[in-house]
Amino acid sequence: MLGLLTLFIAYLLGSVPFGYLLVKWTSGADVRASGSGNIGATNVFRTSGRGVGLATLLLDIAKGFAAVWIAAMLTGDALEWTSLAALAVMAGHSYPVFLKFQGGKAVASFVGAFAYLTPLPLVAVALLFVAVVAVTRRISAGSILCAATFPFGVWIILHPPFQTTAAAFVAGVFVIYRHKSNWQRLRAGTENVFSWSGK
Repeated sequence: MLGLLTLFIAYLLGSVPFGYLLVKWTSGADVRASGSGNIGATNVFRTSGRGVGLATLLLDIAKGFAAVWIAAMLTGDALEWTSLAALAVMAGHSYPVFLKFQGGKAVASFVGAFAYLTPLPLVAVALLFVAVVAVTRRISAGSILCAATFPFGVWIILHPPFQTTAAAFVAGVFVIYRHKSNWQRLRAGTENVFSWSGK
């Protein structure tokens, strides 16, 4: 029962729409009506400024980490439940119960969850992410490439138990799936270019 409870907690944590809430509190606007319509940090950064965007990023990472940490505390660090909690918090972010299941792309919650589960491979793909974004100036390009390579990085660096490897693979596929519209724009050459200046 504790294991199932951890998944419920992870999903609810993931469902907390920090980007939506921060934009609503700071400007009264609905971030879903601006830019890409996404509640994630990239769209918040682009439409509402660096401060709100950075706060969204950090809070979304924190909820991913917290979800897996809580699962670890309640289940004695059982890999099957911590691995599933990582996926549950990502699902909550992408399909939040508080926003009629219309959420973000789960990259930040993915980062937070796997910062607990597999920190070293995460650092490796984070460096790849920075390099790709520096060259392409497209956040989505870095996200898609890192999601695709992350499971292999986990396997090569850690050779972890099956539960962790499976969670990394499912998480990577999920992030790529959530970026399907970005992939289409990348192929068409119409994807948004990222700028550090923000709004």
